[in-house]
Order: sequence, then structure tokens, then C-alpha cells
Amino acid sequence: MKRFGMAIVLCAALSAGVFTGCAATTTSSATSSSTSFASAPADVSGSMQSSAMSGPGGMSSASTQAVSGTQEWSLDTAGLFTDRDLEQTADTSSAKTITVSDGQDITISEEGVYVVKGTAKDVTITVEADDSAKVQIVLDGANITNSDAPAIYVKSADKVFVTTASGSTNTLEVTGTFATSEDSDSNIDGVIFAKDDIVLNGQGTLTVNSTENGIVGKDDVKVTGGTYKINASNHGIQGKDSVAIANGTFDITAGKDAIHAENSDDQSLGYVYVADGSFTINADSDGIAGYAAVQIDGGTFAINSGEGIEGTFVRINDGKIGVTATDDGINSTMKSSVYIAQLEINGGEVTVEMGQGDTDALDANGNLYINGGTVTINAQSPFDYDGQGALNGGTVIVNGEQVTQLTNSMMGGPQGGGQGGMSGGPQGGMSGGSRGMR
Repeated sequence: MKRFGMAIVLCAALSAGVFTGCAATTTSSATSSSTSFASAPADVSGSMQSSAMSGPGGMSSASTQAVSGTQEWSLDTAGLFTDRDLEQTADTSSAKTITVSDGQDITISEEGVYVVKGTAKDVTITVEADDSAKVQIVLDGANITNSDAPAIYVKSADKVFVTTASGSTNTLEVTGTFATSEDSDSNIDGVIFAKDDIVLNGQGTLTVNSTENGIVGKDDVKVTGGTYKINASNHGIQGKDSVAIANGTFDITAGKDAIHAENSDDQSLGYVYVADGSFTINADSDGIAGYAAVQIDGGTFAINSGEGIEGTFVRINDGKIGVTATDDGINSTMKSSVYIAQLEINGGEVTVEMGQGDTDALDANGNLYINGGTVTINAQSPFDYDGQGALNGGTVIVNGEQVTQLTNSMMGGPQGGGQGGMSGGPQGGMSGGSRGMR
């Protein structure tokens, strides 16, 4: 099912024709630690040199001839996580120990390591430190139940680490309606709510229960380790600039999106990146939603949701991904006005099981490229794309049979798909077949 978001169709070309039915040859660069989501120059009849991780461009659509988005966004995954982000234990040799008590709020105003223990009701741990301060909160058997306020509220700091101590079991929950905060320019609606960068790590278990959102970051949210069980009426994990996950074990049940990144102020941000981890996701809306982009480089995913994975630019490089969806399985749709809409599978094992009705397994409001990996689809409509579609490599099985080209299910029925259609990709040197266009 198509979702056309807020913006006009964005077109990108490495070397492309923009008129309906014209053949195009595109290029795709190899995977590296640097990721670029590249948009086309205004003159799409020319060519553009691809960046380190930029995917194939060249979308054409008869329904919209507008061309926009000339910026290029790059993600250096090699430097995304710092050494301290990835450290799963805290140095507690000079730590302060805090034992929570009913109705006694705690304010942390200085850099340092703080070990939190005990069980209490109506307690908020507020971090209000200098903007250069790094604060580490170590949960070691901490259980906080609040009626209307976050358990952890980061008002100011450079970065806050929430670390689960080895072998510990911790529970943070809000059971009622979140109260309106008079000293904030946004709703304080997460059990863990951070206005600055927040990192979750550790070797213990954290359960988060919420009547609104589970974990919210108004900057970057990073998770590098630990075990998390999140039950939220809205989003499970929400970041404004990004949600980046290096590792961890996640069991998320969400009334909206399980993992969500969105920045309405700067549409070049709002991305989800996953390097590794184990994910069990049940979500009423999206399993993973990155309005700017979603990139998956590894991990194991069992996603049961309305839509499995959604973003403007969706790239899957590796991982074992299972999606059961009632709307679209994996969807590239125009949530951002900065990047082209493109769905690109370069590796991994991707399985998509679709429900009955007007549903698409792989749905791109722009381009759809399968360059490698194993893709298994059980669906009435396996592929739906508005731009270019090409099967350049890998193994694709649809309803039990291997296919060698993409069939486009636009306009309510299968149309001509693409075989090849790009050179320089993982399989290299394959030239295109026909494409179904609106």
C-alpha cells in the first residue's frame, strides 16, 4: 500500500533517463563503514559520482516529474560509537550510591558515576548538569514505579549513560497519564526521557512499562548492550536525530512504532542504524521507522507489525530479518524531503510474510534494488515500485518459486519488472530489462 507522505517525489540519478519507459543504467557502490544517502543534482540528465555507501539512483515516474533534494548525507559507522559507549561495565571505584525511597526525587548536578538501588514509588532521577558533563547511572536492582512522571529525566548534560549492572534486574514504569511540564518545550512522555544524548548499555536486564513512550531521546539515542523488555502504548524507543544500536537483546511491544526516529526540524536527520542485536518486535504500526533512513548491517529480527520497516531510504546490508505485516512489509516512502526514496537489499536473509488484501511485501515509492542476499516472500503483491526496479544479484523466492526478475504490482496488477538494470553492483555488468511505470 502506497504512503506518499508529505513531499513530492525525489529523484536521483547516477546515469538515468527521466521519461517514462526510457531505459537507464545505474551504479551501486560496495559496502563500507561510511554511509552516504545521495540525492541527484537538478540536472538529472547528467551524472553524479557515488559516495562510499551511496546506493543506485535514477528514479523516474510518470506520475511526478519534479526533481528535488540536492544534499548528500553521510554516516561514518566506524566512528558512530565511542569506546565508552561500547564499554558494558562502569568504573564504580569512586561512584556514589543512591538508594531510592518513596516520594523522594533525586537530582544529579555533577559529572560522575551513580549507582542506583532499591524499590520505590513516585521517584524521578533528574540529571541537570553542565553541558560538558558526562553522567553514568548504573542500575543495580533499581525498581521505580511512577504515576505521572519519568523515572529518569535528563534535562541537561553532554551525555548520559544508563548502564545495567551485571546480572541485575531492573524495572522502570509509569502507570498513569504523564503530567505536563511547565519548564519544558516538549512533552515529557517517556519513562526514560532525555533532552541530550543518551546511551544505554550494560550486562543486566531493564524492563520499561509505559502508558506513553518507553525510552525517548530528543537528540541521539544509542544502545550498545544489555537486555530490554519494553511495553509502551506509543513508541518503544524514540530518537529525534537518530536511534543507533550496536548490540543488545530487545523484546518490544508498542501501540505505535517499536523503534522510531524522526526530526521534523531537520529532515536530513531522523535515522535508524542497527549493527547487531536480537529483536522481537510486536507493533501496531511500524516495527522500525526512520523518517530519513534505515540501515541494517546485522542482527536477528522477528517483526510482527502493521509495516515491518519503513523509511525514505532503506538499506539492508546483512542480518536475518523476518517480517510479518498487515500493510507493507518493507517500505521506502517519502518521509523526508532531503533523500531519494529507495529500498536496497545488498545481503542477509530477508523473509516477508504478508496478510491478505492490498498489501505489498517490498514497496518503494521510488527505486527498488535487490543486489544480494536471500529474499523469501509470501504475498499476493511481492514488489511495488514507482521508480526503477532491478534484480541484480542474490536469490529471490516468491511464493515458493525462485524468480529472476521483479514484477511490478502497480495499478492493482503485475506489470513488467526488471532483471539487471545496473552495472558496478555486487554482481556487476548486468544490463536492464523492462520496467513497469505509472
